[in-house]
Amino acid sequence: MQKSLRSILLTVALIVGICLVQACKGKKETAVPFTFEAHPSPYNLSGAQYPRIESDSRVTFRFNAPNAKKVQVSIYNVPYDMVKGEDGVWTYTSEPQDPGYHNYWMIVDSAIMLDPATDAFIGYSHMCNGFEVPAPDGEFYELKDVPHGKVMLKNYFSNITNGWRQVYIYTPPDYETNTTARYPVLYLQHGGGEDQRVWIEMGRTNLILDNLIAEGKAKPFIVVMETSAAYKPGEVPPAPRQGAPGVAIVRRPAAQSGQAAPRRSHDTYGEVMINELIPWVDSNFRTLTDQQYRAMAGLSMGSGVTRQITLANPDKFSYIGIFSGGSVAPADIPENSNFKLVFMSYGSRENGADGLKAAAKALNKAGINSVYYVSPQSAHEWQAWRRSLKEFAILLFKD
Repeated sequence: MQKSLRSILLTVALIVGICLVQACKGKKETAVPFTFEAHPSPYNLSGAQYPRIESDSRVTFRFNAPNAKKVQVSIYNVPYDMVKGEDGVWTYTSEPQDPGYHNYWMIVDSAIMLDPATDAFIGYSHMCNGFEVPAPDGEFYELKDVPHGKVMLKNYFSNITNGWRQVYIYTPPDYETNTTARYPVLYLQHGGGEDQRVWIEMGRTNLILDNLIAEGKAKPFIVVMETSAAYKPGEVPPAPRQGAPGVAIVRRPAAQSGQAAPRRSHDTYGEVMINELIPWVDSNFRTLTDQQYRAMAGLSMGSGVTRQITLANPDKFSYIGIFSGGSVAPADIPENSNFKLVFMSYGSRENGADGLKAAAKALNKAGINSVYYVSPQSAHEWQAWRRSLKEFAILLFKD
């Protein structure tokens, strides 16, 4: 991760712990041999053949722009020149891509455009296209013939922001039938330049949990996914700029006459969550409301949001999940807190991965249960975060 992000997220700690998967910096990773037939990306519109995922994990893109002078495809914010054919269709085949979900978009004569052949997703503070490369371990987030939970889009009114807020709620498969049961809750945060929809659309949270619950690997629990962008009336939101996946790079404009100075959106979001969102969830869903039944996790910027809110409210949360967003040190933990778990993870190709073992060891030495996880063959991307959610979910709410 970028140094600026690490400072924003208060990254601390460099000291050792419990290893689920370890990857060492300086060691070359060996890709898991995995073959499959070439096929259209699963996000393509019906009948669209491109983007096409080749059998060697390369991706072929086609874009019809006969009058354009230059067309590029940007994969994770890196542009690649396409070649124009006599039919006016531009083509590019990438190098082999890592398994999992990837953002892309087109740049036509310097203008960002979406590929009309496939779905759009939010990322980099704007809409993107996406493609999916099969993974040898991808079964855990695939749609299977198992009981499925429900994903709901709800709205609640915030007096703090003086406006309606949108929230995605996942309820486990037996929520509708086991009507006397109450459930723990995980509050799950997105990264920078994203919003509340990404953990469903790209993260496949509902499918991951459906599969884990069906296999008996995870307890049934509710998941709440809200945007951390929250401002009080008069506060000025910072203008977004394109950044790395999951990372928002922002400039804070100066306050105008009669306006409050802009703050990080999660300063206000912390107030919204503690005073409005959690009470609203507990009032509208059958939740277990004690501290021991509430968890919070986030990816990248969402890890900073998670760290800030949980450590400021140890009476509200029992489990902390930090995905690709630094670490937690013993000095960060408030006295007399009762956290059951501090979970920290990175993709193996991220700079912070090497420090996790030491960070977890320091927490465990201080009497704070900590587990770390390094996602193999992955960087600051959704494959690392899907795997992190899986590993975290397995550990949650176990008596």
